[in-house]
Amino acid sequence: MKQKKSAFTIKPFKNRNGVISFRVAGWLLGERIRKNFKTREDAIAERAALELRVLQSQSNLRGASTFLTEAQLREAEAAFLRLEKARRPLTFYLDYALANYREPEAAPKVVDAVETYLKARKEDARQALIGERQLDAIRVELAAFQRHFPTQTLAEAGTEALHAYIRRDGGSLKTQNNRRAVLCAFYNHAVRKEWVSRNPVAKIQRNRIDHSRGGAEALTAERAAQLMAHVESVHGGALVPFFALCLFAGIRPDGEISKLPAADVRLENSATTIEPWVSKVNMRRLVTIQSNLAAWLKAYPLDEYPIIPPGMENFRGKLTRIRKKFGVGHDVLRHTFISMHVAKFRSMGDTALQAGNSESIIRRHYLNVTTPQEADAFFAILPRLRAVPQAEPAAQAEGTPEPVPAPASDQQNRLAA
Repeated sequence: MKQKKSAFTIKPFKNRNGVISFRVAGWLLGERIRKNFKTREDAIAERAALELRVLQSQSNLRGASTFLTEAQLREAEAAFLRLEKARRPLTFYLDYALANYREPEAAPKVVDAVETYLKARKEDARQALIGERQLDAIRVELAAFQRHFPTQTLAEAGTEALHAYIRRDGGSLKTQNNRRAVLCAFYNHAVRKEWVSRNPVAKIQRNRIDHSRGGAEALTAERAAQLMAHVESVHGGALVPFFALCLFAGIRPDGEISKLPAADVRLENSATTIEPWVSKVNMRRLVTIQSNLAAWLKAYPLDEYPIIPPGMENFRGKLTRIRKKFGVGHDVLRHTFISMHVAKFRSMGDTALQAGNSESIIRRHYLNVTTPQEADAFFAILPRLRAVPQAEPAAQAEGTPEPVPAPASDQQNRLAA
């Protein structure tokens, strides 16, 4: 390849004193250059320096002395290239990072972080901040998380890997959302502990689920009567208040019922108060005590039959066996109350207030699930094994005829048989 001709020449030059010099001549940025050097080597070095200045002027390169290493210099150049269109200088962004960013502590392994996190959640359950069912769900999900990432640290389980974990085994969209919720809370805890600098789950979008209108699963009045008759007959009736309040007042069986003080069930006012710290949605609500629930609570008073029997061995296991016997899921008792209430009283607004839901939820899932006749039978279910204490009758005036008792309903006749 033919070498490109230099823009600068080197020629011998005879001075007046007869000494030979070597002259470098040419043009640089419109300026004429003529320099004499004693040796050809010095002249060649100068020509090279001039040629470099020409290249710099053409390519925007600059020659400068620096204490940076070659790698640091390249990194600095890369930083300026990234900030080419930024509104602030490099030092502004550097100052911001130094003031706001802190290196996280060494990220623990997933198995160790989960163990520490579960201890905190168990303490929350002990203080009734979360329910036992929620704690069980967290424990099950994080156990699967540990098995999926047995050796990785939290930092190594990045967003892409976590997204794949959430979608594993072809889980439904709702299942994926539940997994994401557990992991998001877990990583928020990790950020507070400074195990990681950010929550990688936050970048994973929740699945949007189009809910089609459908009836909630609910018991028939006959099945509800059979359930309560069975609850009366086992464990000396100790579980009656728990089931009665969940079934006839819609108290949530996981979370709310375990935190509900007996003093807030006021028979004298015919209302149960659900305080914000008891409510799942942190809102106060009043639930009317229907006449049949009042009968159950009078037959099984809470001062003798606590809502959560103290000292009962394997209380949760006994509840689970009864639920399995009657095919009753965790929320079926509450669903039954809401469906029956809106069917009997025909008011979505009042039902929503007493259930702690919105009217749209009542309309979508509970309206027209059952009939008013079925609801009347449901709210007529009464205890069979213990008599309901009767109030002392008022003294009758002389000559006042005895009142004629009202005919019993079909439901009452059937239960009395």
